[in-house]
Amino acid sequence: VQLQASGGGLVQAGGSLRLSCAASGRTFSNYVMGWFRQAPGKEREFVSTISRSGGITDYADSVKGRFTISRDNAKNTVYLQMNSLKPEDTAVYYCAADPSVYKAYRYGMDYWGKGTQVTVSS
Repeated sequence: VQLQASGGGLVQAGGSLRLSCAASGRTFSNYVMGWFRQAPGKEREFVSTISRSGGITDYADSVKGRFTISRDNAKNTVYLQMNSLKPEDTAVYYCAADPSVYKAYRYGMDYWGKGTQVTVSS
């Protein structure tokens, strides 16, 4: 599966952005989808995942209550709505996909797209 993330940009603290990730090449609904991020000088970290049907979501504590993941299987797209952004949310955000049924997705997924830069100014 090929993944293409978009929607990043520069925003002031307290603002919002919505990231999108378009998937192609395989049956989108067969994949658990996720978002990860990597800040300069730091390791990549888990942000959120969503189940195949969209009924189950998971969030890192640092974004819980501020970010919302969703998917549209008809459009082969997963979204990350980011509200109340903070400077510490500044990172390259990566979309990921995994066909595995039982897996600790927080620790990594099988397929990755190129990232999109999110910069939050204070």
